[in-house]
Amino acid sequence: MITDRTQVTAMIQSAKVKKGVKWAHVADLIGQSKEWSTAACLGQMAMTKEQAEKVGDLFELSDEAVAWLQIAPYKGSLPTAVPTDPLIYRWYELVNVYGTTLKELIHEEFGDGIMSAIDFSMDLQREPDPKGDRVSVVMSGKFLPYKTY
Repeated sequence: MITDRTQVTAMIQSAKVKKGVKWAHVADLIGQSKEWSTAACLGQMAMTKEQAEKVGDLFELSDEAVAWLQIAPYKGSLPTAVPTDPLIYRWYELVNVYGTTLKELIHEEFGDGIMSAIDFSMDLQREPDPKGDRVSVVMSGKFLPYKTY
């Protein structure tokens, strides 16, 4: 019996390693971006029935696990307030250093509001560079102004 979505994430990660599957393959299979597909498999997005069944077939998941893939998850996957994983910590550092700059520039350009992480897309690509390859991340979120009432 599965009691938590994290158990399904562990099943997927284990099968992914065992089968040598790339996230891009999962994305092609379910017809979504590799970024969204990875987030969904890691428990941060709910899949449609069709998507969940395809992922279930690929990773040989039980019907119960496939059902869990379709439930709206509790979002937020970091185990601690300040991440300890070096790669994730660098994103935390990026927000600590540039967060106020991003806030200031977004407010100057759009007004008082937020960049949505719901109406959102992201594209992560490798950029070859003679001094060492670079990680390029393009994020696009809908601007949502605060309303007065």
